[in-house]
Amino acid sequence: MIRTSVINHIGHIELNRPQALNSLSLDMIRTLTHTLINWKSDSEVLAVVIFSSSERAFCAGGDIRFFYEAANQTPQGGSALLEDFFTEEYALNHLIHHYPKPYVALMNGVVMGGGMGIAQAGPQSAIRIVTEKTKMAMPEVNIGLFPDVGGGYFLSRMPGQTGRYLGLTGEIISGEDAIETGLADILIPSEHIPALMQFLKTCDTQNLKQQLVKFSQSLHLPQGDCFINKNRHLIDHYFSGNSASEICRKLQSGEDTFAKKVLATIAKRSPLMVCVTLEQLKRSATMNVAECLRMERTMVRHCFGQTEVTEGIRALVIDKDNQPKWQHQHVSDVSENEIQHFFQTVWPDTAHPLHMLTDPVID
Repeated sequence: MIRTSVINHIGHIELNRPQALNSLSLDMIRTLTHTLINWKSDSEVLAVVIFSSSERAFCAGGDIRFFYEAANQTPQGGSALLEDFFTEEYALNHLIHHYPKPYVALMNGVVMGGGMGIAQAGPQSAIRIVTEKTKMAMPEVNIGLFPDVGGGYFLSRMPGQTGRYLGLTGEIISGEDAIETGLADILIPSEHIPALMQFLKTCDTQNLKQQLVKFSQSLHLPQGDCFINKNRHLIDHYFSGNSASEICRKLQSGEDTFAKKVLATIAKRSPLMVCVTLEQLKRSATMNVAECLRMERTMVRHCFGQTEVTEGIRALVIDKDNQPKWQHQHVSDVSENEIQHFFQTVWPDTAHPLHMLTDPVID
């Protein structure tokens, strides 16, 4: 499911699980971790590129069918494999964010959830490439979850209220939107991906980011519709509320098409997790990557201790009836105590599964 090679001093990671849109399994996470750790100290590897064998998707996220099956095997969703999955996935996200070598992520096609987690490297190493076919989202509220894999960190640092918009609606944005909001660095036409891969096999690996920028500037870039840019003033206005209820009240009072559409979208999501996600983003804004991931690891333990996420996966993926029976009808029905429950300590600090993660002082 993952192929690796070293060409021109660049480590190549090819995600090759096309039938599942490269959804991450525990084995894939372990292979990625092992490979990146080995290359981290290999003087022959000067950079890394991660890409997909499929034109349809870079990575659609974690394997949610596995989540559903593992959660239903044991009471309160306490499967050891499920615990391992999230602990190891979040540790991988931290490794990627602080990778010491240039980390090129070619995000063509679907890029969602866990796919974002393995693409959003930190500012010192990130070279995130998108195309006109990129479909990017953090859609977790659609299955009764929250934007994890470090989503709290990168969503809370997006301009204005755009991160709240993505996290609370789970909506899809384009490659141009990703550039506009700082979730990508370079835009190229998808037809030039073969030329890009050939370029990486022959280029000088020094100053790789500058070279890739020049490569993209030599191409005729696709002119798409930048939804975020067009609606930025509306996003910032409606999503500036202090609670999900306040945001929804503002949307209800709006007479524009944007407000009506967004309100209808949020109404389909888990009201509980919409509220929890907003609290997550508010807290994450003052945290570093390691702190965000530790908080998310605590949150995900609470998620699988109740039925919202398994019901969401059932409705979306298992039975495909798209009629989830959420615990609440509306965000206004969610109590503050229910929200805060997701942030309550599960382990002593020294026993937290991610207690070993630390961020450089520069963060």
